[in-house]
Amino acid sequence: MGINRPSEVDADRSFHHGFIQELGVLKALKYKDNTLRVLDQRRLPNRVEWICCTDATCVAKVIREMAVRGAPAIGVAAAYGYLLAARSLAARGEGLTVDALQAGYRELAAARPTAVNLVWALDRMVACLRDAEPLPDAQRLDRLSDEAQSIEARDVEANLAMSQRGAALIERDRECGWVLTHCNTGALATAGQGTALGVIRDAWSAGRIEGVYVDETRPWLQGSRLTAWELQEESIDYRLICDGAAASVLATGRVGWVIVGADRIAANGDTANKIGTYSLAVLARHHGVKFMVVAPRSTIDRDCRDGSAIEIEQRPAVEVSEVGGQLLAPRGASVYNPAFDVTPAGLIDALVTEAGVVRHPDRDSIARLFD
Repeated sequence: MGINRPSEVDADRSFHHGFIQELGVLKALKYKDNTLRVLDQRRLPNRVEWICCTDATCVAKVIREMAVRGAPAIGVAAAYGYLLAARSLAARGEGLTVDALQAGYRELAAARPTAVNLVWALDRMVACLRDAEPLPDAQRLDRLSDEAQSIEARDVEANLAMSQRGAALIERDRECGWVLTHCNTGALATAGQGTALGVIRDAWSAGRIEGVYVDETRPWLQGSRLTAWELQEESIDYRLICDGAAASVLATGRVGWVIVGADRIAANGDTANKIGTYSLAVLARHHGVKFMVVAPRSTIDRDCRDGSAIEIEQRPAVEVSEVGGQLLAPRGASVYNPAFDVTPAGLIDALVTEAGVVRHPDRDSIARLFD
C-alpha cells in the first residue's frame, strides 16, 4: 500500500502556523506529484500529521478509518483516489478503461457507505474516463486529473455560495444571537471554507451572530477537537458543550438557529448527518429554534426516496467504549454505534445549497433545485 508519514510538526508549535506553512491556505487535502497528502484529523488538535497516499487502497483506508472525514472532503479524496488507481494501472502497462478500474472503484465506494458525495465523485470520474476512452492513455490521465481538480474547485465555490446564502437567513437578535452546531463542517470537512461552519463564519463576519455553541460530538469528538479549533483560530466567540447539554442551552432562549451539515439527503428532504443531529432537530422544534441544513447539491441522493432507504454506517464498538485507548466501559460491553441518524424533512426549516435555499424542504422543492 502506498502510504508513508512525513515528519510531524512539533506538538507545542502553533497548529495554525504549521498548517499555513504546509499549504498556504486552510485545506485538509493536497494533491501534488501523484500523491494525495491527507491531514490526519484523528490526531488533531494536539498533533499535526500528514499521510501520503500513492494508491487507491491507501485513500480507501484513510476514508474508512476517518483520517479524512466530512462528506465533501470524502468525495474529493475519492476522486483523487480514483486518479491514483488509474495512474497505477497505466504504470503497469494495462489498458486504462472503466472496466479495468472497477476494483478500485468498488474499494473506494465501500469505504464509507452513508456519505453520498463519495459515490457522486467516483461516478463523475467514471463518466470522464468513459468519454476519454478513444484517447491515448496519457491524455486519459490528463482528463482524469482535470476532473479531480474540478471536483475540488467546485466544492470550494459551492461552499462560498452556501455561506453567503445561509448567513443571509440569520437576522441579528440580541436576545437569541447565538447559534448551535454539531460535528465539524468547516474547512477540515470540505475542500475549503466549509458548509454549516462556512455559514457561521460569514454570519460572524457580518455581525449577525454573537457566538457559537459547539457540541463536543461523541464519540469521535469532532466538535471539541476540530470545530472548536477552527473557531478559535478565527477568533469567533464559542462555548464548547457536552452533547447532553444542548437541551438546556436551547431552553435559555439565547440560540436562534441550529446549523448543521449533511452526509446524505433523500429526495424528500430527510437528512442523514452525524449521530445526534436528529435529537437536536427535535429539541429545536420544541424550543422554537430554527433548524438549518447546509450541504451542496451533490449530497442530495435523488434515487433515495426517503430517510428509511439511507444506509446507516455501523462503527466499531471500541469508539464508544474507549477514548484515546483508555477503557471507559466494562470490558466486553455490548455497544450500539451508528455513525449517523436521519432527521425527517418536517423538522428542517431551511436547506441551503449552492443552487438556492429551500424553506421547509419536500420532494417537489428539492426537485426544483435541479431544474
